[in-house]
Amino acid sequence: ATWCGPCKMMQPILEDAAKQLGDRLKIVKVDVDRNPLAASTFQVRGVPTLVLFQKGKILWRESGVVPVHHLIKVVESQLGVNA
Repeated sequence: ATWCGPCKMMQPILEDAAKQLGDRLKIVKVDVDRNPLAASTFQVRGVPTLVLFQKGKILWRESGVVPVHHLIKVVESQLGVNA
């Protein structure tokens, strides 16, 4: 959502995570205002909400601003990758 301050705070965190994880992770951002069906489908109740998928299955989700070190730790533990 363009009005979401915490979402804007996540932007550099996601960029940093993308740099550290490279092609082992694809980051997709969805604007809940423009995509209410996606928000409903994935039961997004607050923004930002991060959801980690593997082969269509939700492995992890968390709402709020997530520090980059925590985000990378979650990805490594859930997907078994080393950043």
